[in-house]
Amino acid sequence: MSDYELYQYPSCSTCRKAVKWLDQNDFKYKSRHIVEETPDARLIKALIEKSGLPFRKFFNTSGMRYRELGLKDKLEGMKIDEAAALLASDGMLIKRPIIIKEDKVLVGFKEADWKEIL
Repeated sequence: MSDYELYQYPSCSTCRKAVKWLDQNDFKYKSRHIVEETPDARLIKALIEKSGLPFRKFFNTSGMRYRELGLKDKLEGMKIDEAAALLASDGMLIKRPIIIKEDKVLVGFKEADWKEIL
C-alpha cells in the first residue's frame, strides 16, 4: 500500500526530480498522470483547503495553457469553486507535482520543503 499519492506529468523535469527524490528516499507512493487522471473539482478544492495555500498557487503559471487563457488577470476576482472547476478542466493548468498524504498537500517540488514536511 502506498503512503502517498503523487500527481505528476512524466515529461515534466520538476516531476522527474521529485520522483527520483522519492525513490532515493524509499517513499511508497501511487503515481497519477495529472493529465490522464486529472483530479475533479471537488478534490482540487479539498486539496487547496487542506494545503492552506491560496488557490493561485495551484496554477501552472509558466504553462502555455495558462497564458493562452489570460489567467494572470482573471484569477484575482475568481472564487475558489470557479478556480477548482477551471483546474479540473485541464490537467496542464495544474502546478505539479502535487504530493498528498492524509493532512499534507505539497505543490511543486522544493527538496528542502519535502525533506522537512514529509
